[in-house]
Amino acid sequence: MSIPKEILAAVGMPESLDTPLGRFAFHDGLPAADSVDGLYEALDLVRAIEAFLVAMPAASLSAMRAGLRNVGVTSARQIGITDPRLNSTSLYLTPNTDTTYGHTFLDLDTDGPTVVEVPPNSLCVVDDFWFRYVTDLGLAGPDQGRGGKYLFLPPDHEDEVPDGYYTFRCPTFTNWAVFRALDGVDAVRQVRVYPLAQAAYPPPNEFVDLADRPHNTVHANDATFYDEVDVVVQEEPLESLDPERRGILASIGIVKGDVFGPDQRLRAILSTAAPLGAGIARALAFRPRDPHAYYYPDSSWKRVFVGGSHEFLSEGARLLDARAMFHYLATVVTPAMAASPVGTGSAYAYTAEDADGRWLDGSRSYRLRLPRHVPAKTFWSVTVYDCQTRSLLVTDNPYPSVSSLSGSVVANSDGTTDVFFGPTPPPGREPNWIQTVPGKNWFTMLRLYGPLQPWYDQTWRPGEIERTG
Repeated sequence: MSIPKEILAAVGMPESLDTPLGRFAFHDGLPAADSVDGLYEALDLVRAIEAFLVAMPAASLSAMRAGLRNVGVTSARQIGITDPRLNSTSLYLTPNTDTTYGHTFLDLDTDGPTVVEVPPNSLCVVDDFWFRYVTDLGLAGPDQGRGGKYLFLPPDHEDEVPDGYYTFRCPTFTNWAVFRALDGVDAVRQVRVYPLAQAAYPPPNEFVDLADRPHNTVHANDATFYDEVDVVVQEEPLESLDPERRGILASIGIVKGDVFGPDQRLRAILSTAAPLGAGIARALAFRPRDPHAYYYPDSSWKRVFVGGSHEFLSEGARLLDARAMFHYLATVVTPAMAASPVGTGSAYAYTAEDADGRWLDGSRSYRLRLPRHVPAKTFWSVTVYDCQTRSLLVTDNPYPSVSSLSGSVVANSDGTTDVFFGPTPPPGREPNWIQTVPGKNWFTMLRLYGPLQPWYDQTWRPGEIERTG
C-alpha cells in the first residue's frame, strides 16, 4: 500500500511556482539554480516589510527624538512646550489642538536614575524607547491628580532605591515623557525633571517653546526608516526587545553592536519594502478589514486602540495589525487612552470616509452632527488631519479644529451640534466650521475627554459625515 498521490502533492513542490514575488522553478523538490537568488530576494523583501510593520514603534520615537533635537531639546533638562497649544507648523502624528503639550526624553544612561515631578491636575505619560507603556503620572497615575514625585530607574540599576517616590524600572535607557495639564501652560511649566543625584539642589529646567518652530517628528516611509530603527537597537539593551522582533531585524542586518550598512542589493530591497509596508499600514489605518476596528457595524467610525488593550493583546495573542494601525496614526501609549474608567482618560474615534463610504475630499463640503448631550465630562473636540503626513491639516487656521472648550460653538435648537467641513464656511456657521484644502483628502478625529457611560454603552453615537456640497 502506497501513500496517496494527493498527499504526496500536498507535501511536495510543483515544478513551477508563480507568485506575486516572481516565478520560481523546482526539479523534484529542489530549487533551480536560477531561482535560488530570486527566492532569497523574496525572503528579504518579506522580512523587510515585516520589519517595517513590527518596528514602527521604535522608528516613531527615534524620529520624535531627532525632531526635538533639531529644535534645541537635547537633554532631559530641556522640555519642549507648545505655548499656548500645538499648531500645524510642525509634523506630529494626530495631536490635539486643545491642550498645551510638554515633552522631553529621559536619558537614564547619561543621567542615571531620574526624578520627574508633576503638578496637580495633570495628564502625563512615560513610554519606553520601543514605545511601550511605563506609567501614567497625574490624574491617571498613582498620584491620582494630586501631583507627586516619580523616580525612573535605568534597566541595569542595582543600587538601593530611596523612599518618597513612585518608582519605576524602565526596560530602556531612553524614555519619552509627555506632559499635559488641564490648568494650562503655566501648570505645564511646573514640571520638573532632574537626576536623582541632584535631588538636594535640582537644577532649573529650560522650557523650549516649539509652537512656531517647524520640525518633523514623523518617521520615514522610505529606506531611511530602517536607519531610524537601528538607532534604537544600538542604544538599548538586547533584553529590551523580544527575540522574535530582534530576529526579524537581524535578518535584514540590524544587529546590536554591528554597523548597519546594507549593500546596494539590500538597500534596493529596503527602498521597495518601506513604501510597501507604509501602504499596508495605510490600508490597516484608513480601511481596516478587522470588524473590531469599527465602533458600530454600520459606521465608518474607527477605534484607535483595537481590542481595548494598550499592549495590543487579546487572549494572549499580539494584535499585530492593531499595533501597526495605531503607531502609523498616533503617539502616546497608555491604558487611559485604551480602556479608561468612566469619566476619566479619553476616548477617540476617527474616519476618512463619508456616510457613503467615499474618501473625504477637501474640495467638498460636509456636515457631522453630534447628538445632544455629548458624553464628555471635561470637553470634546473634532480635529482635521492631512492623510499624507497624519499631522494637522495646514490651512488658513493653524488650529484646524472645533472644540467645546472654545465657548463659541453654536448648538442647534434641538440641542444637537453640527460641525462643518469644507473649503468655505456655511454662512453664519463659522464657529462650527473647519477649513479643508481643495485637492487634498483629509481625515478627522473625535475626542471625548472624560468619556461618560453613554459613550461606552453606545446609547450615544456620533452621526456619519454627510456630503452637503
